[in-house]
Parts: sequence; C-alpha cells; structure tokens
Amino acid sequence: MSKVHTGLEEATDRADDDVVSVLVAQHGMIKDLLAEVKSRDGEVKQRAFDVLRELLAVHEAAEEVIVRPAARDTAGKAETDARNQEEAEAARVLEELEKRDVDLPEFDLLFAKLERMVLEHAEREEQEEFPALRAGHTEDELRTMAHRLREAEETAPTHPHPMAAGSPKLQRLTGPFASMLDRARDRLGGT
Repeated sequence: MSKVHTGLEEATDRADDDVVSVLVAQHGMIKDLLAEVKSRDGEVKQRAFDVLRELLAVHEAAEEVIVRPAARDTAGKAETDARNQEEAEAARVLEELEKRDVDLPEFDLLFAKLERMVLEHAEREEQEEFPALRAGHTEDELRTMAHRLREAEETAPTHPHPMAAGSPKLQRLTGPFASMLDRARDRLGGT
C-alpha cells in the first residue's frame, strides 16, 4: 500500500466520520501538499509532487464515483456537472505536470495554475456541494458513503486519466483497469 493511502487512512479513517468530514480532511491534506511542493526543490519536490499527484487522482476518482451521484440528487445536475468539469480540467493540467521536470520554471507556472484550480474547486465543493449533500442525506447515509469512498480509494487510479476524469460512468468502467496499470507502474518506479 502506498504512503498516500496510509496517510488517507490515518487522517480519515474514523468509523463515526461522514463522507463530508472525510473529504474536508482530505482537502486539508491536499492544501498542505500544495504548499510542500511550492516550498521544495529537487528530489524532495518531486517526491512531494508524486504524493500530491496520487492523492488528487485517488481523491477525485473516488469522489466522482461515490459523491457525485448522491450530490446530483441534492445539489442538482448543474452543480455536479460543474464540479466534474473542474476535475476533468485539473486532471489535464496534472497530467501535463507529470511530464515536466519539477525544477524548471515552466513546472512552477503550470503548478500555480493547478493550485488555483484545486483550491477554487475545493472551496466550491465545501460551500455549495457538501452542504446540499448533508442536508439531503441522513447521518447513517453519510457514514455509509464515507465507507464506500474509502473502498473506492483503495482501487482508484493513482495517476490522472483525463479521458475518464469528470465522468462517474467512465470512472466506474475504466477506473479498475487504470488503477491496476497505475499501481504496477508505481511499484516499478515509474511516475
């Protein structure tokens, strides 16, 4: 199991947590990692970016499969479509960042764009989508979603896949295969 998954479990694996609490805790981890990448260089920066990349890929894939369908009923189609579109755009930028040397200025420029996108996306989720999710579901339902989210994270892809990003249906169809390939790639040391 990767360090990201271990960190996710430690930060968000409390039986009484609901899905919104889990996701907000993960947003905190993402914000910390964004700052870490910006403040480092060389191999340390690359490792921090790899952890961030994996966390974002896992978080967003699981969110699209578990949260979006439930939020569609409470926050509405326009809201969930907007969040899915933001995730698809961020996945494209994240994929571009994976191809770049972390010590080049072009990486930092593109990373600044990703950071803005991710922070704005998280804020919209926390201000618009999550309150509707809480209002439209019981505490038991929200805890069940948290459990399902954790299960989805265990098998989610660890690299961005822009073709599936933003589409819960495509995530369900391609996610397991992409995850298998990603995890093999990670074990072999490829980023």
